[in-house]
Amino acid sequence: MSRPPQAATGGRPPPRKRRLPWGDAAFSIAAHAAAWLTLALLAGIILSLVAGAWPAIREYGLSFLWRSEWDPVNDRYGGLVMIYGTLATSAIALVIAVPVSFGIALFLTELSPGWLRRPLGVAIELLAAVPSIVYGMWGLLVFGPILAEYVQQPLQRLFSGVPVLGALVSGAPVGIGILSAGIILAIMIIPYIASVTRDVFETTPPMLKESAYGLGSTTWEVVWKVVLPYTKTGVVGAVMLGLGRALGETMAVTFVIGNFNQLNSLSLFEAANSITSALANEFAEANPGLHQASLIYLGLILFFITFVVLAMSKLLLSRLQRNEGKRT
Repeated sequence: MSRPPQAATGGRPPPRKRRLPWGDAAFSIAAHAAAWLTLALLAGIILSLVAGAWPAIREYGLSFLWRSEWDPVNDRYGGLVMIYGTLATSAIALVIAVPVSFGIALFLTELSPGWLRRPLGVAIELLAAVPSIVYGMWGLLVFGPILAEYVQQPLQRLFSGVPVLGALVSGAPVGIGILSAGIILAIMIIPYIASVTRDVFETTPPMLKESAYGLGSTTWEVVWKVVLPYTKTGVVGAVMLGLGRALGETMAVTFVIGNFNQLNSLSLFEAANSITSALANEFAEANPGLHQASLIYLGLILFFITFVVLAMSKLLLSRLQRNEGKRT
């Protein structure tokens, strides 16, 4: 004799499968469609870049990465100068912007008086609203001459004849070059990194910080041993946001980097070029063929650099989480 359904489930009626209302079903379909659309757009961008750059890929292959010649007249191209300019300016920007942004976020969350916290935070966020072309014009007309007269010339006199340091500050003191572009990029990405870092610092539970202060910790110890471990994911995300902004910036870099397609020395004051400035200056006038394909190849390389940076940040976060698990 078979048992009734309620007896098989301990006296409870068998669970019924919940049917989604049409609104929930439509929302689920729209959310899945948006996710797949994003992946489709990403794949389409990659395929279009590869298709446009294929003549240059077929002609040069990976040697395009270390070829320094860029000669549209003779139709010979290499991307080393642009790649070096992009990486060098972004690295200089991060070296300057990360400590400054960290100090701003630390001051706003831990040290600033209440009456100054909001207006100072708003002022820093307003810097992100300044158009990049304004930064470029200011860098070319105001900051560049100041850098050349009060920084480069004294450094050249100080390190004259020194083998390595003298080469780093060599070049005509005109105020444009890799260092100038890097400093302008640093000023541009500081609001992004500082704002995000401040927001993630504020997510730390006050009880954790108050407990650390109660045990006699200093402000730096609280930030280093409590706030940063708790918000490390957001801090790394803020740095990656700033790096992505620096890698993709166009107009400000175009104004101050010099747009020079030769790499004569490794001087920080040497005029150079970047991938974005090369695309902005030459793509509209590039002839269909190898020149245009080489520019698209540069865009594909920039896309790959951004992907590598994102992958490295994910690996860094996973390693931090794994090490934290080992400590606990």
